[in-house]
Amino acid sequence: MRVYKFAKELGISSKELIKKLAELDIEVSSHMSSINDEEVELIKELLNDELENENNDTKEKKLKEKSSNTIIKNKKKKEKNKKNKSENIDAKQKSRDNTNSQNEIEIGDSIVVKELSEKMSVNSNQVITKLISLGVMANINQEIDHDTASIIAEEFGFIVVKHEDEVASEETNEQEMLDFEDKEEDLIERSPVVTVMGHVDHGKTSLLDAIRETKVTEREAGGITQHVGASTVKVNDKRIVFLDTPGHEAFTAMRARGAQVTDVAILVVAADDGVMPQTIEAINHAKAANVPIIVAINKIDKPEANPDRIKQEITEHGLVPEDWGGDTICVPVSALKKQGIDELLEMILLVAEMEELKANPNRRAKGTIIEAELDKGKGPVATVIVQKGTLKVGDAVVTGTAHGKVRAMIDDKGKRIKEAGPSTPVAILGLSEVPDAGEHLYVVESDKKAREIAENRKEKIRMEQLKTTQKVSLDDLFEQIQKGEVKDLNVVIKADVRGSIEAVKQALEKLSIDEVKVKTIHGGVGAINETDIMLASASNAIVIGFNVRPTSTAINLAKQENVDVRTYRVIYEAIEDIEAAVKGMLEPEYKEVVIGRAEVRATFKVPNVGVVAGIYVQEGKLTRNCGVRLLRDSVVIHEGTVSSLKRFKDDVRELAAGYEGGLGIENFNDIKNGDIIEGYVMEEVER
Repeated sequence: MRVYKFAKELGISSKELIKKLAELDIEVSSHMSSINDEEVELIKELLNDELENENNDTKEKKLKEKSSNTIIKNKKKKEKNKKNKSENIDAKQKSRDNTNSQNEIEIGDSIVVKELSEKMSVNSNQVITKLISLGVMANINQEIDHDTASIIAEEFGFIVVKHEDEVASEETNEQEMLDFEDKEEDLIERSPVVTVMGHVDHGKTSLLDAIRETKVTEREAGGITQHVGASTVKVNDKRIVFLDTPGHEAFTAMRARGAQVTDVAILVVAADDGVMPQTIEAINHAKAANVPIIVAINKIDKPEANPDRIKQEITEHGLVPEDWGGDTICVPVSALKKQGIDELLEMILLVAEMEELKANPNRRAKGTIIEAELDKGKGPVATVIVQKGTLKVGDAVVTGTAHGKVRAMIDDKGKRIKEAGPSTPVAILGLSEVPDAGEHLYVVESDKKAREIAENRKEKIRMEQLKTTQKVSLDDLFEQIQKGEVKDLNVVIKADVRGSIEAVKQALEKLSIDEVKVKTIHGGVGAINETDIMLASASNAIVIGFNVRPTSTAINLAKQENVDVRTYRVIYEAIEDIEAAVKGMLEPEYKEVVIGRAEVRATFKVPNVGVVAGIYVQEGKLTRNCGVRLLRDSVVIHEGTVSSLKRFKDDVRELAAGYEGGLGIENFNDIKNGDIIEGYVMEEVER
């Protein structure tokens, strides 16, 4: 019998059963492993014995609890008296502290001059005068840094206390208020949310149709999924929520905003077609999001179907099927003939059980926007998946910069509902504007609070737009490594042929050093598109292209998301660039190389020019664009540049050893007979 089936029969989870088997030295690799009849009987006996012991233990516990209850009551009374005493002492101490801290003022990293003068109750002109005496020219509306403000405050007899960044603490407080961790005892099992991914025309939507017995494909223009939809399916009294995405763009767009909605990813691969570029992208996106993958091998009813070839191909991308000794569940299905559907649903529930998905329904709701649109009659309509708590009609909500009151909720079947618990997809009406997909939605205590949070967020976004978003780029990589900001350099590779991808991937991964690991998160054939940019944005990666160019929309998106896109014609140039970035060699070093020496044998005063030296070149050469150093008794008198270089009356580019000529030094006339002129150039060297 399979482990998961036996666990179901016993009414315990597969994890618990695997633990029990391990205690009995019965080795099983996963919930799909088989155990024999003897082992089945042995486990049953063991569980019966444990039940009897548990019953005896509970009787003893109840007796002990009764006797200890009275002791606890007495303890609580004593503790209450103690607490009241300590509170009185604390109150007295606080009042003393307030008296002592009257001359203290709090300042952040910077402060406006006017605000500083108000905090100290001092005329702003006096503050400006003090600043001028320190050499700081600032007007009443300008900011000064913390150190300068501290010096000024001390001049007026104030002690400066640095407070934490207000914005950061406000954000933390807002986050704590909106979202908080639930106690373990409040959590109950919730339904899994499943994303269906895969290549175009491999049957993602048809498979969903077969599961929920609807005809979504017929309603879609051209039979292709144009939007993100969410639907609920009931299996053996349990629910599964399906997200039907166009490929994986929405999946990544959400992850780029930090929204992790999906619990399980279904990778649909056509048995008659095999692993295609978008299939590989889907695998990489699911892996980057750390989501368990179930492979649905579709179209097995076709005569040319070859499921074993599919298993072989997915193995090349790190997904080893369970029946080949790996941990990836592969289910052969036919959406057309409705074959293997029940087994696929059973596997989804099994993976969900192993993931131990839980949520607290008795709290303020938190959810994620799956899609949103502006409806002419209804206004902004947003599809939300509730993740924690229960969302009710009338709740005040905030999502991104949008706020409002839930006026109506519609489920995936089109029915109006009053409330929605964890893992429930609903369309909500009543928001002030259309939110972005992937934004978190929170229920707050009032409309006023929701509006306040939304306005604060708008202001924050406006301030952030003034600063540029810092994504990793090759030019500043070394600086970020030294600050400890970058541990992994993620790279997305696009090329004209698959061979180039593998060659580059191996070469780049060899460049890893202790401070930074080079990691290829995705490789594909074809132009650099928006999906590559979104994946790079979500994973803070650099996009590299060989013999391919980004599309115009990808270029605009890369600018918007601040993603570094590099294109090359030669593989080695890319490897050298990355190597240079990893080792911090993008900023070259220079060294000085002396190219020649000359002796001053005469000096001439030339009208409107100044003093010109008559020189004899002793060694090397002097050139028109070299730097020069004037030495008198081997001491450097002046360093500068050549203003003129002549041989007789002709201007020349250089004077070689053994030749005489005239040389003028830019803005310098103190030249004497016997001085030595040394010529040098700066040469770039490898670090």
